[in-house]
Amino acid sequence: MILTVTLNPTLDKFYWVERLPRSLERVEEEILIRATKSDSSAGGKGINVSIFLACMGVETVAMGFLAGHTGQIILRDLLSRGATANFVWIEGENRTNVTILERGVEYHPVKIHEEGPRVPSRAVEIFLRKYRRMLRRAEYVVLGGALPPGIAPEFYRELVELARQAGVRPVVHAGGAALTAALAAGPYFIKPDVREVPQVAGLAARTEEEIIQAGKHAISQGVEICVISHHVTGDILITPEGVWDLEARVPLSKYKNLVGADDALVGGVLYRLVEGDGVLEAVKFGMAAAIASAEIEPKLCLAKPAIELEMEQVEVIRKEGG
Repeated sequence: MILTVTLNPTLDKFYWVERLPRSLERVEEEILIRATKSDSSAGGKGINVSIFLACMGVETVAMGFLAGHTGQIILRDLLSRGATANFVWIEGENRTNVTILERGVEYHPVKIHEEGPRVPSRAVEIFLRKYRRMLRRAEYVVLGGALPPGIAPEFYRELVELARQAGVRPVVHAGGAALTAALAAGPYFIKPDVREVPQVAGLAARTEEEIIQAGKHAISQGVEICVISHHVTGDILITPEGVWDLEARVPLSKYKNLVGADDALVGGVLYRLVEGDGVLEAVKFGMAAAIASAEIEPKLCLAKPAIELEMEQVEVIRKEGG
């Protein structure tokens, strides 16, 4: 079983528009933009990974904190996709994250993310009790996404340490201070989120050289698999055995929705690792899952044949090692 933790779940809302204004500095009191299409779905990195895995036939349980009417919507959507849930309910309302996609340049979305409800200490205690119990059944645990108010970055380190003690392989799919704290406990697999702050554990991760050095630093902390996005169509894989560049031979014009692509990547890697594949083949499948997801308007591509077809578009080049 693969356990996922999403401490700050979201209801993801998408709006497609024909054209966004190029400047908001206008005399008019308001600007009206009409959406030609809209959609919504349960979200948050861990939840997205659970949905992906469930649709691949992998047993998965999603954990975290849910609140209010929005939490009910998130839970219903998650359960309808075949995942199991073990959340802690808190007061307030889960956040809603909005993504605006302009036709023709969907690869450059506009995102508005809410903060989310504050998590009280009592709820954290309940969560930790549930988490320890669930670790007894898990092979991997994915810690995904942003931290909600009330939880310090060091909480990710505690969750990684508890997973290690239970013999479970921890996966950290996050960025910033949460990732930095988690690295000290030596997670098995990391997929740093470098969208907002392009760095890993305080090290810059803008250029290819910087990404490789940041990845090697993570490996020195005990990480066995590190995948860092280099640009929209390329990722870099760093392991103790070497460094590889994974490039998707797909034009940007084919991308329809990038939200969720990284989560499909993580889910794809774990799915193939559970199936018995080696790391390189698993990461190649994960990259294909990300591409297939980005090429459709729904957030995640959940069709295995479509993902396998995309594997033909992934070029893997060894850069160091071996």
